[in-house]
Amino acid sequence: LQLVESGGGLVQPGGSLRLSCQASGLSLDNYAVGWFRQAPGKEREGVSCISSSGKTTNYADSVKGRFTISKDNAKNTVYLQMNSLKPEDTAVYYCAADNSGDYYCGMSQSDYDYWGQGTQVTVSS
Repeated sequence: LQLVESGGGLVQPGGSLRLSCQASGLSLDNYAVGWFRQAPGKEREGVSCISSSGKTTNYADSVKGRFTISKDNAKNTVYLQMNSLKPEDTAVYYCAADNSGDYYCGMSQSDYDYWGQGTQVTVSS
């Protein structure tokens, strides 16, 4: 079972990035996926999640209206589209997966069993 994040990088404030979380060894048809981030000196926090059915999504208040989570079951990939990026969005972003119910996804680390290695996002001018 493996989750691999990609799409991070350096972007100016106000810019956009799209992160990808590609799964192997498991079918995201049956897994909820969460995105988390950890900035230097801070605890890891939940950013967004999507249920296995794709019908439930949740967002942290700090990213509502700017980030959008989606999934492509055919590609076994979940995306996090990040717009209007701010310096405070700078962090390592991780995706995680859990075999939750069709309509549930959690925003806590304890909700997830499988984790990727992370991708760095830096927002700076």
